[in-house]
Amino acid sequence: MSTPARPPAEPVCPRCGAPHEPGQEYCLECGYRLQAGPGVIGRLSGGWQSRFGWYPGDWFWRVLLGLVIAVAGATAAIVLSDAGAENNPIVATAGGGSPHTPTSAPQTATVTLPSVSTASGPPPTPSNPPPTKTTAPAPGALTAWPAARTGYTVVLESIPSSAGRSLALQRAHSASRAGLPQVGILDSGRYSSLHPGYFVVFSGIYASRGQAEAARASAAEKGYQLAYSREITR
Repeated sequence: MSTPARPPAEPVCPRCGAPHEPGQEYCLECGYRLQAGPGVIGRLSGGWQSRFGWYPGDWFWRVLLGLVIAVAGATAAIVLSDAGAENNPIVATAGGGSPHTPTSAPQTATVTLPSVSTASGPPPTPSNPPPTKTTAPAPGALTAWPAARTGYTVVLESIPSSAGRSLALQRAHSASRAGLPQVGILDSGRYSSLHPGYFVVFSGIYASRGQAEAARASAAEKGYQLAYSREITR
């Protein structure tokens, strides 16, 4: 009498032991992947399960790939940074005892100084000495007519000699303080071009009548409208 054939045993999940249908991809109890998927991830997951008996999930490979890429990028950045630092030129700074000693001496600027004479003697005189400053007469000062000088002047006033020289001096000082140039007094009896018997208050000593006329106009602006030009001769 023959023994009846036993039905084949149902496959079970290697993680939890729950039975599953042949060809089923995932365990319905624990989610374990029963069939290796296609492609590289499928082969990797199948090898992991056969090696360790459990499988964390397909997400593991994506995370692992991202981690590998991040580590590779950081390593490449470090290598490139070190290579760039090696190519930078070394700049020597003053002080501090630099280990790199220059092989050539630094360039020295040459300055030509002006030659100085060592000969003894007085210092040289400049070819063009500065002009001598002339001091303007103080306000109220009087000017004497030069001896034996023939020229032209502006007669401001003619005061009779009987009035006294002191009056003529007062008028002359007043004209000088008013700003008229070279104010003085002439005794008309000593000059052939003047009528005798007067003290003449004059302003200016000029070489031509034209200069005297220009000075007369200036005197008229200062209040001496009756002034006139006159030649003075001995």
